[in-house]
Amino acid sequence: MPYVKLSDKANSNIIIMIFTEGTLIMHTSLMHIYDYSTYKPIGNCVDLINKWNEQGAEIVYCTSRKEKQVAIIADILKKNGFCGTKLYYRGKDQAYSEIIEQVKPDILIEDDCKSIGGKTQMCIYHVREIIRQQIHSIAVAEFKGIDHLPDQISELQDTK
Repeated sequence: MPYVKLSDKANSNIIIMIFTEGTLIMHTSLMHIYDYSTYKPIGNCVDLINKWNEQGAEIVYCTSRKEKQVAIIADILKKNGFCGTKLYYRGKDQAYSEIIEQVKPDILIEDDCKSIGGKTQMCIYHVREIIRQQIHSIAVAEFKGIDHLPDQISELQDTK
């Protein structure tokens, strides 16, 4: 499963996987929708993620970009102070669900995929049921960020 290593600072208490584009970062204008190097954090997501990390969560990310563009997303994460250990991306003919099933995060945060067809496009719905039952899935509105989520991991685990 391909990934870019962001940091060696792994916490093993709990794993939170967060999708990047549309959930944490977004284009600055419609003119730059395909210029990934211009993407910026949505709201105060960096501060919130750092709080979860300080409480012992290992933060990992997943990008929709393929191998040639993954470095751009990794640079955005590093440049903007996102903490985390890995940025996963799909290999050739690999589905997002395969990444999720291999990582098996305790919490998965992804956007509602409104611009590409809605909830049926969300990754969690393509994960095998036996694994999906072990993952706390949180859907957020696309391009609206995660600022409304709780600071405390214990409360995050109860978020619907």
